[in-house]
Amino acid sequence: MTRTASDRTADVVVVGSGLGAVAAALAAARAGRTVLLAAARTRLGGQATTQLVPALDEHPHIETGGASSSYAAFRAAIRAQYDGVDNPGGGWVSRLCCEPAAAEKALETLLAPHIAAGRLTVLRRLTPVAVRKDGDRVTGIDFRVPGDERVTTLTGAVFCDATEAGDLLPMAGAPWVCGSEGRDAYGESLALPGAEQPGAVQSCTVGFVVETAPPGEAGPVGDAPPGYARWREAQPFTLEIAGWDGRTHRYRMFEDGPDGHPPFWTYRRLREGAVLGGRDAALINWAGNDYADTSALEDPARAYAEAKRLSEAFLHWLRTECPRDDGGLGNPGLRLVPEISGTPDGYAEEPYLRESRRLRTARPVRQQDLEPVPGRARAAAFADSGGLAMYHMDLHSRVGHPQSAYAPTAPFQIPLSALVAPAPVNLLAAAKNLGATQVAASAYRVHQGEWAVGEAAGALAAQACLRSLPPAQVVADRRELTLLQAALADGGVPLAWTLDVGPGHPHFVAVQLLGAAGALTGPRAAQLTADPDAPLTAPALASLREAAARLLGGPDPAPVPTPDLTGTTWSEAAAALWSAVARALPTRAENA
Repeated sequence: MTRTASDRTADVVVVGSGLGAVAAALAAARAGRTVLLAAARTRLGGQATTQLVPALDEHPHIETGGASSSYAAFRAAIRAQYDGVDNPGGGWVSRLCCEPAAAEKALETLLAPHIAAGRLTVLRRLTPVAVRKDGDRVTGIDFRVPGDERVTTLTGAVFCDATEAGDLLPMAGAPWVCGSEGRDAYGESLALPGAEQPGAVQSCTVGFVVETAPPGEAGPVGDAPPGYARWREAQPFTLEIAGWDGRTHRYRMFEDGPDGHPPFWTYRRLREGAVLGGRDAALINWAGNDYADTSALEDPARAYAEAKRLSEAFLHWLRTECPRDDGGLGNPGLRLVPEISGTPDGYAEEPYLRESRRLRTARPVRQQDLEPVPGRARAAAFADSGGLAMYHMDLHSRVGHPQSAYAPTAPFQIPLSALVAPAPVNLLAAAKNLGATQVAASAYRVHQGEWAVGEAAGALAAQACLRSLPPAQVVADRRELTLLQAALADGGVPLAWTLDVGPGHPHFVAVQLLGAAGALTGPRAAQLTADPDAPLTAPALASLREAAARLLGGPDPAPVPTPDLTGTTWSEAAAALWSAVARALPTRAENA
């Protein structure tokens, strides 16, 4: 008989250690629900910590908008640990590069008030081993601590799969897909030609952090690791890389490259010694150590072991054969920095996964939904928006297909329907496992995108508990969806791209609700601003009224009664219309 370690229950159970898991737990707790966060790792943060990518991949508007208040608080909490330095690492891939310990501490700071209030319990080193079901509902999940045969069972009303690889989907019997859907499925130009290829999963990377040792302190380089010669030629090992613009970008180690590109060393530098004191420390996550020989979803243990050996080989090349800026070969002074990596050997605790199992839905988010549209500033609109994200569609090498692929996107949204599993009815995707194609999911996978997905899932889980409804009904019923979107906006989550109407704006909630419902027409469709203080025009008022009516739903929604709006600004009219909509929602008070 299996021994039981402990059983716990809460309204919402979130499974995962990464940014999506943290964001989901925060959103559900912020909504007043009790939450259990079951983390597989001791450290929270996923790609920002244990996967060793704390150089945050974000969109170009991140400093001024396009992200929630909680994500902004995460970034602010990192900077606070460096006395407000904007970019502690000075890495040029991101506006915020930091050490993983700073990211971990920032996350713990955000979670602490909810833990202290008793709404949130964080359980660590729990690996899910079985899902318990009753009909079409999940009733509980069994976990084990590695090396311990005892079982911990967590029960709840709604469950969020925020695992790095979508581990709960097959356990729960949810429909899922991985790899490429194939170009035949949806006509995506970046999909692999032909039919579905589930084995063609994107590469993973085991990153590592190095510093440059003073002369005489580096120690011997040592022999080449096993497989070195093969990987050196096959990857290949080089400081040149195929650029998104179709050109080969050439870099030097510590100086600007021959094409004017900044140094390879500062690409993902996590610590800038000249600003913070001490030595520089740089993260090495590059095409040279992208591993695509084995799917990390099919055989995770083998993929991690071989990806780590590949990184060892790439480090050896950097030390011995990499072209030096002075014309020589090799930088033998490079040495690993375990105290920054947070691991005994300086390599990432787990691989950086660019792809997860994903919900298989009737209508996944596709490449065409995210692509720029002539004359429009935003990607295709989703009326069930649960948040915002933006990143280019960036497909690294796939197993059996070494060529990378890239396409730009317009600023896009998180459709709540993409988070709802067709079955079981109380299971939600809360990370990279949303219902999107491989191509589209490559744009959601980075730090801010994963956070936005998790936050939307946590808010949906909380609302389903509050309303005693299955998540799918909350999304499908227009009035229930409006209540949920209002709760999201109340919590500082933007639903429509309006860079000049952020969470601090007095009409933020109204603009987000009406904007997501289609009010950003005319000139506002061609710009990422809403011009909230502009005088109200007749066409703009008509669009606002139509959007307000949509928030109430129904096959032929009646006009929303409002006082005379003559002489008001655009956002004042939006606020008046939202106030009328809110009064027409009899259950609005229950959302407080």
